[in-house]
Amino acid sequence: MDQPSSSNPKDYDHACDHLWGLQLPQGILLSSTGGTAVDVSKLPGLAVIFCYPRTGKPKDPIPAEWDAIPGARGCTPQACSFNRTRSSLGDLGIAHIFGLSTQDSEYQRSCKERLQLRFDLLSDAGYEFCEKLRLPMFEWRDMRLVKRITLLVQQGRIIWVDYPVFPADQSAEKVVGFLKNQPVNSGKGVGCGNEE
Repeated sequence: MDQPSSSNPKDYDHACDHLWGLQLPQGILLSSTGGTAVDVSKLPGLAVIFCYPRTGKPKDPIPAEWDAIPGARGCTPQACSFNRTRSSLGDLGIAHIFGLSTQDSEYQRSCKERLQLRFDLLSDAGYEFCEKLRLPMFEWRDMRLVKRITLLVQQGRIIWVDYPVFPADQSAEKVVGFLKNQPVNSGKGVGCGNEE
């Protein structure tokens, strides 16, 4: 398995170890900013799903208690990293890029427009996807939020996990690095990045 991506290995809590090789549950329809419902278990080819807690609004100040939560800050830089590397990811075989949070689609649409994202965001406002996958979550004010995780999925099966994601603004570049070092279309399959 890859080494923890946090700058401090003590931050690695093993909360996503169970995701490696997991088949995504079928039949969970996630509302998309593209106006459709997406079942990520049925996506053909390679897909990246990056989970993030929440994005704020441009004029809203960032509360001090938000900054005090390890890993909470960085949702906008993370989304922008996938926007920035979209063509590189496509060249490496990524057919789909999605961001996922527990915010509703209407809120996510304003974020997509403001950041000019060239991919859709998925809403798990009912927590069905997060709960089925047992993704790590946390409570803040009156919200239940998913922690920052990046999943690389092939034909509905998770083949690589980045957790905890650090730094957030290099999230997509880490996916690019993994794909360059261990191409998933080689016919050998994909492991945890440390096989011969």
